[in-house]
Amino acid sequence: MAFSWQQYGAPVKPSLDFIGGTRLQLARDCSDAANCAEPIEISEVRAVLDDQDLPGSSIQLLGEAQQSVVVRTRNLDVDQRDALQLALGEAIGTIDPNATKNDTVGPVLGRQLLASGLMSLLVAFALIAAYLSLRFKFDYAILAIVALLHDLLITLGIFSILSLVTGYEADSLFIVALLTIVGFSVNDTVVIYDRIRETLVRSPDKPINAVVDESVNDTLGRSINTTLTTVLTLLSIVIFGGGTLKFFALALITGFLAGAYSSIFIASTLLAWWRSRSEGSDSGSDSGSSLDSDDDDFEESVDSLPSAT
Repeated sequence: MAFSWQQYGAPVKPSLDFIGGTRLQLARDCSDAANCAEPIEISEVRAVLDDQDLPGSSIQLLGEAQQSVVVRTRNLDVDQRDALQLALGEAIGTIDPNATKNDTVGPVLGRQLLASGLMSLLVAFALIAAYLSLRFKFDYAILAIVALLHDLLITLGIFSILSLVTGYEADSLFIVALLTIVGFSVNDTVVIYDRIRETLVRSPDKPINAVVDESVNDTLGRSINTTLTTVLTLLSIVIFGGGTLKFFALALITGFLAGAYSSIFIASTLLAWWRSRSEGSDSGSDSGSSLDSDDDDFEESVDSLPSAT
């Protein structure tokens, strides 16, 4: 993510949805075989962009045959976009008009979409923390949030690599995927926490480590089966779905697997560690109190002895 932040100013390469600009996608007309004999040369596209006074624009070739190109640049009006499309057609060959796509998003709207997406994540975290605090205890909520942050960081890390390797751009659908991951992951954590609470009520004298182990073992099959069936469904979308849905499903698969791991190995383990520390501190305080009480009883018994005359 550090490399992505240095290159794009974000953990994942942002799309036009967030930064604004114009995206133009063109494909050669391959009805004439001679027109598609060779792949598109990025240097030719770059030369056209320089002539159009559009330096620093992003260029990405699509498909195995590399007969399609996507150009992302600053905001262009209709005349500028038409001029660019005409110049690219002259440079790379005849363009298929049915495969031409263009999108334009203003910079103000892009910033608003990004702010709204981040605000949605913050609100989701706040509501989850409030719910877990009411249903369980505040420390349960804090440790669950730590596990959720782990899931989001793993997903962001994987897609940061995809951005650097494949040129993937995170759009508003990626924010939707992150929100879905948060909801799915916290559901797994709540199931385990609920079983821990039931076990504590049934066996209040049992050590917290033993309670957590028993609770995780009781819910392990359910967590694995739920995650596996969901991932298999999403895997079919990755294999047979379109480009947009493919990356959306891949983000969900990454987050769901990380969520299953964090619920079992992070949230529950942190709870056992935290509670064992708390119980150790409480037992130390209780021991000190009992020693003070014994000293007081000893002094009282000594004072009650008859004095020698």
